[in-house]
Amino acid sequence: MARILVVDDEEIVRFTLRQMLEKEGHEVFEAANGQEALNCFEDSRVNLIITDIIMPEKEGIETIVELRRRRPDVKIIAVSGGGRTMTMDYLEIAERLGADSALAKPLERQAVVGAVARALGSSD
Repeated sequence: MARILVVDDEEIVRFTLRQMLEKEGHEVFEAANGQEALNCFEDSRVNLIITDIIMPEKEGIETIVELRRRRPDVKIIAVSGGGRTMTMDYLEIAERLGADSALAKPLERQAVVGAVARALGSSD
């Protein structure tokens, strides 16, 4: 299966995604923000990154742009609950700047598993 990096500042979200993905047979790494994600990305050859958009230290949009610069072929799924204000469509911006797909929180298992399968090029 795949090596997946889950990036989210909320521990419960990382835990939940880890459980979903490991149940599907994937190896999962975690980072609490974009800077941790970039460090982990350098150390482990991941196939897919699932990243939140609104995080401290280095937010998701910056992280997506940097990941694309470093390795254009890596697959990226952006996730967001919209943050404090719903005036900007963070997920649409994430896709325009390099995310392969985007999911709105709260995350549903079928949506996550399907998006991962599509990103990795396998059937649902």
